Amino acid sequence: MDKIVILGGGESGVGSAILAKAKGFEVFLSDSGTLQDRYKAELDRHNIKYEEKGHTEEVILSATEIIKSPGIPNYVSLVRKAKDMGIPILSEMEFAKRYTSAKMICITGSNGKTTTTSLIYHILKSAGLNVGLGGNIGRSFARQVAEENYDYYVLELSSFQLENMYSFKADIAILLNITPDHLDRYDHDMQKYVDAKMRIVQNQTEEDAFIFWEDDPIVSKELDKLVSSGKQYSFAEYKEDNTSAYLEDNEIIINTPKSVFVMEQDLLALEGTHNLYNSLASGIAAKLLDITDDNLRQSLSDFQGVEHRLEKVARVRGIQFVNDSKATNVNSCWYALKSMKTKIVLILGGTDKGNDYTEIESLVLEKVRALVFLGVDNSKLHQFFDGKVEKIEDTSSMKDAVEKAYALAEEGDTVLLSPCCASFDLFKNYEDRGDQFKECVRKL
Repeated sequence: MDKIVILGGGESGVGSAILAKAKGFEVFLSDSGTLQDRYKAELDRHNIKYEEKGHTEEVILSATEIIKSPGIPNYVSLVRKAKDMGIPILSEMEFAKRYTSAKMICITGSNGKTTTTSLIYHILKSAGLNVGLGGNIGRSFARQVAEENYDYYVLELSSFQLENMYSFKADIAILLNITPDHLDRYDHDMQKYVDAKMRIVQNQTEEDAFIFWEDDPIVSKELDKLVSSGKQYSFAEYKEDNTSAYLEDNEIIINTPKSVFVMEQDLLALEGTHNLYNSLASGIAAKLLDITDDNLRQSLSDFQGVEHRLEKVARVRGIQFVNDSKATNVNSCWYALKSMKTKIVLILGGTDKGNDYTEIESLVLEKVRALVFLGVDNSKLHQFFDGKVEKIEDTSSMKDAVEKAYALAEEGDTVLLSPCCASFDLFKNYEDRGDQFKECVRKL
């Protein structure tokens, strides 16, 4: 019997294990850390063997195939050994796709992918389609393939997931943007990161669609090298020769082969330029899937947005607090600063992934009243911002950061948590960081 080994016991790994077991494989799951109790209970229920707090090398290297959690880099020694032995290493997406003929709507990008994925899912579900949501968001795709029978999947794909996808094909591929991120994972080589992102269009045929932001300089350069056959649809703020979706006279216009969709920009639930792009990309995908104008208009106007992404928490004594904890890179923070209409007290910091803060410098100088650094090591932030912003405070807990930001803010200001960094120095993840921010704000 073929043996599947799963590396990593989070949602992705456990979902993959459940699917592999359901398909009759011998399955073994291995995690270098501690498994959550609920996942242990699930693995026990499905009679799946597992280990935690370390990897038994000989068992792992006896696999027919290895399904690797996206959080484990390809360069770790165990993965390298498996590769050298010729054991195929797959992502959960690659494995699960073998067992479903559902249509795949796949979204990637350095920023905006969770919002766009959630919005497309909302549009399709509201229109009555039988649709699942997965990838880098929500329940594991593999688990859903094992337990549900969806006709469509809307999948958020990170560069880490795309790295180990080979025969997988997106029926509709959406690439929102590419800006520097995770460079610590890619030997600080931007092209390696770009190459991972561009895998979103691999294996596409003429029947498939590729939706992208027309004004992204990196994507534009990559288009010249592209050998994909997917039909191309672009979105941009302003119309050029072949733009499929754009803004004109305060209306969004979406041109697809069968229709022209028009809607007043003021009716869009999501505000700000970056969210205009997310709405345009989602609108193209919806019209390619024959969603009616009425259904699309309704969904674009009643979408609730994503937690931890420019989430208004509360107004305290005339100061608005906004949780953008999901901004784990500099470009994300740039969008957040750009969308603000008031003076800002900005909370920054965390695990630096090789950030260049030059991108937000002019917006910080223009809009930011004070900076609050929140991290174990704020030295890189000090190197860049000292002398440029008059008021800078250091903190090492969320309570302290919120209280200092509140003291520095004036009536009418916004206190913005948009950290530019990963959260692992002080928090479990960006959700934990955002939740703590909200809790501290509500206690003010």
